[in-house]
Amino acid sequence: MAPPLLALRDVRLADGPRWLFDGVDLALEARARACLVGRNGAGKSTLLRILGGLTAVDSGDRFLSPGLKVVLVSQEPAITGATLLDFAVAGGAAAHEAEASLMAFEMDPARSTVGLSGGETRRAALARAFAEAPDVLLLDEPTNHLDIVAIEAMEARLTRSRAAMLIVSHDRAFLERVTNTSFWLEGRRVRRMDDGFAKFDAWAEKITAAEAEEDRRLQKFVEREQNWMSFGVTARRARNEGRRRRLVALRAEKAERLRLARGDMTLTAASVAAPSGKRVLEAKGISKAYGGRPLLAGFSTRIQRGDRVAVVGRNGAGKTTLVKILLGETAPDAGSVRLGANLDIAYVDQARADLTNDMTLTQALAPLGGDQIMVQGRPKHVAAYAKDFLFRDDQLRQPVTSLSGGERNRLLLARALAKPSNVLVLDEPTNDLDMETLELLEDMLSDYAGTLILVSHDRDFIDRLATSTIALDGRGKVVETPGGWSDFLQQNPGFLAVPESGAPPKRAKPTPPRASPPAVKLSFKDQHRLTQLEALMSKLADAIARYDAALHDPDLYARDVAAFTRTSHALDKARADLAAAEDEWLTLEARREALGT
Repeated sequence: MAPPLLALRDVRLADGPRWLFDGVDLALEARARACLVGRNGAGKSTLLRILGGLTAVDSGDRFLSPGLKVVLVSQEPAITGATLLDFAVAGGAAAHEAEASLMAFEMDPARSTVGLSGGETRRAALARAFAEAPDVLLLDEPTNHLDIVAIEAMEARLTRSRAAMLIVSHDRAFLERVTNTSFWLEGRRVRRMDDGFAKFDAWAEKITAAEAEEDRRLQKFVEREQNWMSFGVTARRARNEGRRRRLVALRAEKAERLRLARGDMTLTAASVAAPSGKRVLEAKGISKAYGGRPLLAGFSTRIQRGDRVAVVGRNGAGKTTLVKILLGETAPDAGSVRLGANLDIAYVDQARADLTNDMTLTQALAPLGGDQIMVQGRPKHVAAYAKDFLFRDDQLRQPVTSLSGGERNRLLLARALAKPSNVLVLDEPTNDLDMETLELLEDMLSDYAGTLILVSHDRDFIDRLATSTIALDGRGKVVETPGGWSDFLQQNPGFLAVPESGAPPKRAKPTPPRASPPAVKLSFKDQHRLTQLEALMSKLADAIARYDAALHDPDLYARDVAAFTRTSHALDKARADLAAAEDEWLTLEARREALGT
């Protein structure tokens, strides 16, 4: 095996009273394209930060070949600077390289860093990483918030890259396409397989079976030693003190294995609500446009009870808008939507808007107070229900902001699945979930007795679940294909490709109303307000970053509850003010563009 470019040896790190890593060894050789697989909370992101030299360890060594550059793209990257180009060159990349990389990710180098969506934030961070031409690239959930077209473009770029890389991702299809080495973080240590993720499941099953047999033998041995100790240790106390100590050590080992074993997660949505009518909804000739840009043009569909419908498309194509129109939450510009009878809808929103930073886990599950929650029509203690979703008792009083991305997603699922429903709508449900939880979610959705509407960029997830796929090209055209993603791709090649210009679809400029003569230019008052809003948005974005950084301090809540509450309220207000300022700015900017000034 070639010498490693980057390696960890016998690394140990404690997280409070428990060990997170206990003797981790990991090595990345030149041109390795490795995945790091493990459960939520196992420490994958922390391990990447250690490899990137950003987190110190309690003991052990980190080795990096001299002169090599390591770049980490974190799970929640912070985009700073006035423009995207300013951000992209901040790591040392040449301006022309940064500009080319941003454009390759369909980002305007001159664009402000304020008001980026989740997908735009991810693409900007990836563009900066590639522009720096690293020798080692560390990627933490790089497909989160990216659309399928962007994911496939990134796959091609990673395959061409000469960098060694380590990738943490829940996207099975992505990992199967790009990796040639697999690391498994389990039980505070890392195991290695010199093959890609496509063979991970079979390899992990063999290891799990071998460990189960080892546990069985250990249990038998403990029982035999316990029997010996009960009947024979008194007469041979001095001579067999060593054997007694060994029994104590065996008990401790068994207890530690049981502690490390993950609790069983329970995902159920038994649809105890009354069944819906056979026809869930019917849309005829629906159209919708924003700012002169068509999202839907004359689309019709019929969804019947028991259907599993996936909605796919590029970011900004209008997937969530389509879902809201189909559910009757948003009115179409033209056409009609008719909902069926007896619909009980449960909705999991990708924006996690229902969760506020100062809300505790108990408050999120039982918003009306008390320690009971209605689950499928029956009362259940909130602690017991939280445990079904792998939350510990000590987390019940913690604020939502202290939860990881995967934990927040599990919390949203717990809230939605507690509600009796016969229509389940999931908007990007796979973000931040580990693969074990994803498999449980797939099993639950396969058994769900109601109707499923799924917005997702996870190709494997769609293929396993969908009975039909609705795709939006972002320019008004919508097609529906029986089957999952692979079936759609086979029947509609090139449907989601960008326009021939190679640029993303541009927003059509609104035209002035014909009823009155157009003004020559913006009024002085409006122009001045535009300038004020740009400064205000920058100031609010900086404030949001400060508040968010403060709330990520794990000790703040325990140290000063009042300060935590003030900061949470200030963060919520700053976000609301920024949203209002952006809306006003967009209105004035559209007016300015329409006037050609």
